Amino acid sequence: MDLKEIRAIIDLMKKNDLTEFALERENFKIKLRRGFGREAVVETLERSPAPAPLPVAPAPASPAQPEEASGVDITSPMVGTFYRASSPDSPAFVEPGTEVNEDTVVCIIEAMKQFNEIKAEKKGVIAAVLTENGKPVDFGQPLFRLK
Repeated sequence: MDLKEIRAIIDLMKKNDLTEFALERENFKIKLRRGFGREAVVETLERSPAPAPLPVAPAPASPAQPEEASGVDITSPMVGTFYRASSPDSPAFVEPGTEVNEDTVVCIIEAMKQFNEIKAEKKGVIAAVLTENGKPVDFGQPLFRLK
């Protein structure tokens, strides 16, 4: 199963208001679960002769930002490594105060050796960067806060 298929499943879950999805094939198992708000948990397991169950942990909470509590978050559409710029020598795609629209690239997430440009998909002004450059992110984890 590739990333495109997983995204399609997630979209179907959102459209049909499903909170849990599980699929098991010969050497592959995936379980998707949506929690309260925008939290989501994704489990994948390559089967071995005696598979051990994976504990399910809630998605990490975003740092407290009381002055921007009413803002809208741009969340990660996948699990991977978060990068604010296209290379270490390049400036960040966006900084706090940057005005963005639906097509503005705000970061890159590396997943399975693929670099995926992440667009804002919303209009607003970047109020805060909620994730540290070069750190792993989970599906649904807030990356930026818009105001």
